[in-house]
Formats: sequence, structure tokens, C-alpha cells
Amino acid sequence: MNSTLSRAIANYPNRFDPGVLSELPEHLRDTIRRRDEVLGPGYTLIYKEPVEFVSGHGAHLIDRDGNDYLDAYNNVPCVGHAHPHVAEAVARQMTAVNTNTRYVQEALVDYAERLLATFPGELSKLSIACSGSEANDLAVRVARFHTGGEGIIVTRWAYHGITREVASFSPHLGAGSPLGPNVRLIDPPDPRLAAPGTTLAEHMRKQVRGAIDDLERHGYRLAALITDCAYTSDGIFTDPVDYMPGVVEEVHAAGGVYIADEVQSGFARLGESMWGFTRHGVLPDIVTMGKPMGNGMPISGVVFRPEVSEEFGRNVRYFNTFGGSSIPVAAGAAVLDVIEKENVQQRVLESGNALRAGLREITRNSPRVAEVRGAGLYVGVEIVKDRETLEPDRLLTEDVINDMRDRRILINGTGKSANTLKIRPPLAFDSADVTRFLETFAEVAKNRL
Repeated sequence: MNSTLSRAIANYPNRFDPGVLSELPEHLRDTIRRRDEVLGPGYTLIYKEPVEFVSGHGAHLIDRDGNDYLDAYNNVPCVGHAHPHVAEAVARQMTAVNTNTRYVQEALVDYAERLLATFPGELSKLSIACSGSEANDLAVRVARFHTGGEGIIVTRWAYHGITREVASFSPHLGAGSPLGPNVRLIDPPDPRLAAPGTTLAEHMRKQVRGAIDDLERHGYRLAALITDCAYTSDGIFTDPVDYMPGVVEEVHAAGGVYIADEVQSGFARLGESMWGFTRHGVLPDIVTMGKPMGNGMPISGVVFRPEVSEEFGRNVRYFNTFGGSSIPVAAGAAVLDVIEKENVQQRVLESGNALRAGLREITRNSPRVAEVRGAGLYVGVEIVKDRETLEPDRLLTEDVINDMRDRRILINGTGKSANTLKIRPPLAFDSADVTRFLETFAEVAKNRL
């Protein structure tokens, strides 16, 4: 294996080491061996001892021995694992029909109207795909068509998907997945990166302006700035929120568009609003969504200001066999039902506030925790060797992750150095789950932090 690829793989947070395969329980060991024999390249498992689940409910996963794990990591089952309302809607539709967007579907129109009603009125056109990668791919295609530009700006460790196009502006994939020559990187909105005497808003605006200038020097007109509204792969940076208007102003002045990637931050994940971008007081030109949209069913979406997508629609045929088909749409509609009927946004706000407050209290005197940050049910705990130098401690981070896993709570790592605990549970995470999480984390922190 070449050294570049080896480094890229090493950057994958909390990756299972196949060298310890012989130490695992027999059934798990045999299944992993069989898996390695038949699956293609690039797959990886997480945790020192991988875990296999056979069922789930709410924010809980059950292994084959009946052990209950608290899931504080998986965002795709947005409203909870195996939510009965979503499962019933999908099963009911499967027994009826599954057609695509070439045919009239009243249910599709109903769903589009309901989903768009959660956005500002200026964002009024919806295209449906199957994954966040497809959504971001389509968003950039439309942005290029609308602007005539090719340049893309993203944050330094962003992840936006796995298609060839989207991977070219997903630096989180590592050195083995090269960036496009038309891609420029800017800092995430970490206030600690701003020069002394400079506000975060000034720092971010300067970063964007510099990226635009460099693109132009190399012959690339700006097409789009695309950001994950929680900056999850950069280490989770949700606050402060006053810098985005100036950033978007720079993008528009250069003829580009702003794409808000809501795959991670959307559907009330951040608690204060349905969509992450509204916390920042900006109106995106394009918004993308991923599989939380259907609680894990293959559905994703792109929402446009009509003036951005109109010319593309007149000149380019867009058809996706499963994007907008009946079964995923039924799942999407059921997710909206649950968000409304269970008052999910309020639960997220309350659970998230309690979770962050508890984590801050537990780590208040720890020299190994630089920050607890986040919004709603997206929380990061940055672990360092020393609070003064902020030198990342990836090994300690992985020890904490695996100690939590051994106590049957699932989290993972994120950020360039993979030294920020990523706590991102299904939105079914309730007060009892918060209590269990904090009690367990306190035990781990006492030994590790």
C-alpha cells in the first residue's frame, strides 16, 4: 500500500484494527472474515471491538445477545430506529404501488408542499434524489449552470459525499481522494482561528474573499460556496452565528451561489429551528438534504430558489428512477408526521440543552477537554493533551469512545485530528437517555479525563 493511501485510511476516526481479529468472540470473528472475503474495497468497521445489531427502537440498538446499547451516534434514523409510524407507512405503500416521477403522484405533490412549507417562501422548488451525495452533486450542477462558474469553496475538513464530483470537494476523505483544481478551502468558523483583534465575521469574510481571488487568478469563476451548517466534519462549530451574512454577501458579489448542506443539521437536529441555516440569518440559494429525510430510506432532496434552477430545468433533463418514487416519499411524509405530532423540535431543544450542560459540568475542571460545543442534539467534546496548547489527543479520544462503547453507549470522533467526540443521536433521544449518557460519561471521564 502506498504511503499516501495509508495516511488517508489512518485518518478514518476510530477505525477497527484487523490485527486484533483473533481476539474477538468466535461468531463476530467469523462474520468479519466472511465480510472481508466478499465486500469490495474501502469498507471499514468502527470500535476496537465491532458490534452487531439485530433490532432497534427509539435511540436504542439491541445486539444478538439482547444487550441494549444507547445510540448517541446515528443521525440517519432521524425520528428513531424502526419508528412504527414510518415502518407502517412504508409497508402500506409497498403493498400498493411504487412508481416514479414520470407518472402523476398526488402523494408526491402533497409531500413537496408540506416540506417546502418548512422553508422560507423564496425557496420554493424541490428536486428529489436518493442520497446526500446525489443531492450535493445535483446542487453543484445547477450552481455551475446558473453562474457559468466552476470554482467551489468548502471548509478545510468538510465532507459532502462520495460521487466523483462531490468527493472532489470533500477534503475529509483524506489524501487518497484528491481535491479538484477548482476547489479552495477556508477555515471552519472556529473563533480561536481569528487573529487577535479580529472578529470571527471579519476572519470568515477575509477567508472567502481570499479564496475567490485565488480561484480567479487561476482562471476559475466562482460557482458556489457550500457549507455543512453544523461544520460536523471540521469538529462541530455551531456558534456564534453572526458571520454568515458577510460571507454570503462576498459569494453573491462574485457571482456565486450559497449552498446550505443540511444533511447533518436539518430536520430540527439543532433544536432552535427546522433548518440549520436559519440560525445564521441567511437565505441560501440552494439547500440539500440526505437520508434522515426518510428515516433511512433512500431519499434526499434539493431545494432551490426558482430563479437559480429555472434555466437548468429548461435545458437539462433530470430524472432519477428512485428519487421521488412512491415508497421513499411515503417514508418522508411519515417523518414529517412524527416531527409534528411528537413535538420533536422541542424535545431536541430540551434534551440537547440538558446534555451539553451536563457535559460541561462533568468536564469543567478537566485539563484534557478544550470545549464542549454544539446545538440541539449535535454535540462535540474536544479532547486535547493540554487545554493551554490545544494540541489534539486522538489516542485519548479513541480510548473514551471505546470505553463508552464497552459500557454500551455509541459515539464516535470527528474533526481534522479526529479528537472531538461526535455525539449525534437519533432525535428520539429523551430525558432518560440524557441521564443514562451523562452517568456513563461521568464514569469514563473520571478514569480518562
